[in-house]
Amino acid sequence: MERIKKEKSILGKINDLSHRIVLMLVIPIIISLVLMLFYAWKYHSSIQRMETITNLKTVVAVEIPEAAWNIISGRDTFPESNIYVKIQEVDETIETITERTGKENQLSLMVAGRTMETLKNYVDRIRDNIYNEVPVVENEAVLVEVRDVAALVDSMLNDYIAQEINSTARMSVSLGIVIIVTAVMEVLIVIMSLWFRNRTVKTTAAFIRQPIERLENVAELLAEGTLDARLNDTDVTELRNLTKQVNTMADHLEAMMKKSELDARNLRKAELRTLQAQINPHFLYNTLDAIVWKAEAGEKDEVIQLTSALSDFFRISLSSGADWIPISQEKKHIEGYLTIQQTRYRDIMKYEIDIPNEIGEYYILKLLLQPLIENALYHGIKIKRGGGTIKVSAKMEDGFLSFSVKDTGCGMSSEQLRELNERMKIGQPSVSEGGGGGFGLVNVNMRIRLYYNVSDGLKIESNADGTTVSFKVPCRTKEEIFENESISG
Repeated sequence: MERIKKEKSILGKINDLSHRIVLMLVIPIIISLVLMLFYAWKYHSSIQRMETITNLKTVVAVEIPEAAWNIISGRDTFPESNIYVKIQEVDETIETITERTGKENQLSLMVAGRTMETLKNYVDRIRDNIYNEVPVVENEAVLVEVRDVAALVDSMLNDYIAQEINSTARMSVSLGIVIIVTAVMEVLIVIMSLWFRNRTVKTTAAFIRQPIERLENVAELLAEGTLDARLNDTDVTELRNLTKQVNTMADHLEAMMKKSELDARNLRKAELRTLQAQINPHFLYNTLDAIVWKAEAGEKDEVIQLTSALSDFFRISLSSGADWIPISQEKKHIEGYLTIQQTRYRDIMKYEIDIPNEIGEYYILKLLLQPLIENALYHGIKIKRGGGTIKVSAKMEDGFLSFSVKDTGCGMSSEQLRELNERMKIGQPSVSEGGGGGFGLVNVNMRIRLYYNVSDGLKIESNADGTTVSFKVPCRTKEEIFENESISG
């Protein structure tokens, strides 16, 4: 019960503070907004009525007399002149505007409406005179009356517009008063709100200061590396979620540290398997046997080539303990490996290396290509009838280095490719990959992801025509490598 009381207390204070401030600020704003919208609507309506009447004046003072003259002069007939349509349009417009106008401004429109009846009667007389073939002189006299009445209606419409202008001016004054009063009220309410807020904030801050200080202490411990620091539960509901989040964050940090240590161990294991793969006794025995066989056959040049290739192979594999080597060294490493393997598999294996010399000075993680070539040889070319070709390519584009190892071996089925991608995703080598065929694709994929800090490592495409394994890594110079190692060190 005590906890519930405390929770309600702080929530009640904060909610009460926010509700009161919102009400104090919003209510006068709403009132002033409603009043301003009301006056704006009245002002807009008045402007629309004056615009309508202004347009109507042209019809009354100009178009109707001109239509009457055209009828009298014989230029138009009554149907062609549309004079009755114009008179009806004026009558309907005056009636509509009268209904929308306040009583104080209706008189001029009402008189104008009755005067339009007189105007219509004169037009009827012109029609009757033409029907009865009365001399034109009499119709010209009636036309003078039409013009006088039209001028009278126009004058009445001018009076209405003047009255509307006066009404609009009075509305503007009222609107100005409303704005001033509202502004004064807003200033007073803001002052009261600030005073009320300061008073309430002090009492609320005093109540929650202690749990916040505990949060600060634990956050400081976590920042210093004490990842087992945790917060006790708090009675403040608003801080309880934050407490849980901080504890959850600490749990995640601790789990991430453990995962980082596990990744480091896995990386060391992968590197050990990489080194072991390079010092494969079977590979060494077979190469030495080939050298002895060439020596016994008196093939001096072949012996020198194989011995040099084997020397380059192991020297670059070790690289004095360096993790990063120039691409030119990596190229020389795979050339040595392929030279040795072609001596053994001359009848079934051909190879091409397309690595431009222009990118030879850039650095990559060592021993990335040879395992892919070894995989292509032992799992693609070697088991295919008639053998095939291995092509190693590299290029630079948009600040990245792209490498690919393509073979024309037997390829993989879709199921085998899916299983291999799953193993690479979880970092689990297969039994065959842990044996004599090298450390395999999984370890290369893991080394690329960990060293380059990327989510994607190897990309594998395979079908009945062969397999292509490719990857893309950022282009790095020697200076960048040393700078990153010094920062991480």
